Amino acid sequence: MSGLLNAFSRATINLFNPRMLWLWGWPLLAAGLFWGVIGMYFWTPLSGWLLTVLPVSELQDWLEASSLQAVAEGVEAMFNLIIFIILIVITSLVITAMFAMSDLVNFVAKRYYPTMVRMQGGTVAGSLRHMISALIVFIVIWAVTLPLWFVGIGLLVPLLAAAYLNQRLFCYDALSEHADQSELEQLLAADRPARWGLGFLTALLQFIPFINFFAPTLTALAFIHFELARLSQLRRQTG
Repeated sequence: MSGLLNAFSRATINLFNPRMLWLWGWPLLAAGLFWGVIGMYFWTPLSGWLLTVLPVSELQDWLEASSLQAVAEGVEAMFNLIIFIILIVITSLVITAMFAMSDLVNFVAKRYYPTMVRMQGGTVAGSLRHMISALIVFIVIWAVTLPLWFVGIGLLVPLLAAAYLNQRLFCYDALSEHADQSELEQLLAADRPARWGLGFLTALLQFIPFINFFAPTLTALAFIHFELARLSQLRRQTG
């Protein structure tokens, strides 16, 4: 538990480093531009379909029947905005994992583990395998449970999906440059509850307005701190 909180606190401090402005900014801008272009052509039919799938459509129908058209339009606009922000944050997470992790790992390693030997145990294929499998499971969870989001236990489903994506998306790349293959396999197989705990903690940030824009980089930093600390401890125990 202490390792989890230490990783999160260090990541939060690192987020205020001037270098982070670029590393959290450009994935967010790229994701926003991507979904902005998509929205220009597909957002109206897509949002219309979502409103027929989710229970929120019942609220909108009742408002329209009650002659509260302005309120009904506001509900739809708010729901569209929420979905748009979620898509931007998720896409920014993926972009960060694909293109910014190396810079983030170097940032953390030079400041906290300058003597740690890099064994290059990870591979591009391994990184892609973790990323693709994480996205497939994440999308399946979303697709299957979408109608339940506004009903009872369904409120927890987006958080569960985000927690899974976070811990699956970043744990491999956080270790791949420094751990050898044996260390990588050992660390990925151990401390799964703690990794899930960090996944849930960082997932919560994705649902807090404004803070969620920093969540992708903060999540990546937290997992880098968490995994490199575990690798350092493993080497002290076996050395």
